[in-house]
Amino acid sequence: MTLWGLMLVCGAITFAIRYSFIAAAGHFEPPDWFVRLLPFVPVAALTALVTPELLLIDGAVALGIDNSRLWAGLVAIVVAALWRNTVLTIGLGFAAFYLLRGV
Repeated sequence: MTLWGLMLVCGAITFAIRYSFIAAAGHFEPPDWFVRLLPFVPVAALTALVTPELLLIDGAVALGIDNSRLWAGLVAIVVAALWRNTVLTIGLGFAAFYLLRGV
């Protein structure tokens, strides 16, 4: 299969998955427990993406003081919890990372 063919197939699959939810609207009522859990999906997805970047260095878990990504991530978490400002969180997280990386 060529690269273009693969991209077309992947695009069609992605479209079908997304369209299935639109087409099912009004015809399908999800269970209450499922609807109650939906607000937690973004948090779980973000945690699954960010945690390995903070904890792993060269494939090994690094929880020490030399892991600047972990400490910068903790700074960003504290800033986000205190001020709930996305730009401030990103800015101070990056600043902490670059300062800690130089130390």
